[in-house]
Amino acid sequence: MANPVVDRIETQLDGKAEVIRLDVMSSVGRQAAAAYGVRGVPSLVVVDGNGEAAYGRYGVPMPGTVVEEVDKLLAAAN
Repeated sequence: MANPVVDRIETQLDGKAEVIRLDVMSSVGRQAAAAYGVRGVPSLVVVDGNGEAAYGRYGVPMPGTVVEEVDKLLAAAN
């Protein structure tokens, strides 16, 4: 359900940020979900350069909002 939306986000962020998809059923996915407080699937977390969650969304993400949040992080880092 969310794959086409995340594909679009990944395309829009190409060259700006890395999109990492994790399966919450895997050990790494469970660790990441616990670390970032993920309580439902699908969820999206934007992580800053320090590994801190900067934006989170439960449910199917909105590509424009995610790209805006990443752009804000990149602008603040420069």
